Amino acid sequence: MMLHECRILLVDDEDALLYMVGDLLKKEGYQYIDMAADCRSAMRLTRGKEYELVLLDVMLPDGDGFTLFEQIRRLRGGGMPVIFLSARDEDQARLRGLGLGADDYITKPFLPEELLLRIRAVLKRTYHIDDVTGTDRVGKVLIDWGAGTVSADGEDYTLTAKEYVLLKKLCENKGRILSINVLCDTLWPDGSYGYENSLMVHIRHLREKLEDNPSKPEHLLTVRGLGYKII
Repeated sequence: MMLHECRILLVDDEDALLYMVGDLLKKEGYQYIDMAADCRSAMRLTRGKEYELVLLDVMLPDGDGFTLFEQIRRLRGGGMPVIFLSARDEDQARLRGLGLGADDYITKPFLPEELLLRIRAVLKRTYHIDDVTGTDRVGKVLIDWGAGTVSADGEDYTLTAKEYVLLKKLCENKGRILSINVLCDTLWPDGSYGYENSLMVHIRHLREKLEDNPSKPEHLLTVRGLGYKII
């Protein structure tokens, strides 16, 4: 997967800014962008979809971005990067956002080029997926690391960023058992724990793309009590 394939959620109650940033990202080549104008809409979207980045306003009509940030992190795990976009430049607000674990805090108004550079830096730092090339095979499935796809029997499937990082880690250690803690650290490098259930969801989705029969996997295996391995 390339950076431009990452899914981005924009949350801001200013329509002009929402669509300006959306257009800016589209012109830069980002393909998957959703928008929300309040906390309720943002939570509805994050319950239904997985995003690789959230751009989040602090002041929202039905709540504040700090509380929404914590709700999203509880729902989706601590490793999803969040950048605050705020007209508030007080040191206290900035420190609160960064203290909660946000990846960046940008004060409005901002230069479009600066926003793009910061988004790119956060995505590269989090997912390590830019400029990756080469292929691997798992059974009859071909993995194209540059395109971020898996292919078999004439069908192509795009990997999400989390699936990509997880599969890359497993393939780099093909045949070796990787513990749940190691894989959680790979997906949530901020040191968050307690995301074993989220890991299992990503494993299941990977099996749906790699295995002929995901309920009876032959390649992405569970090693009971230890972790997972790929063969």
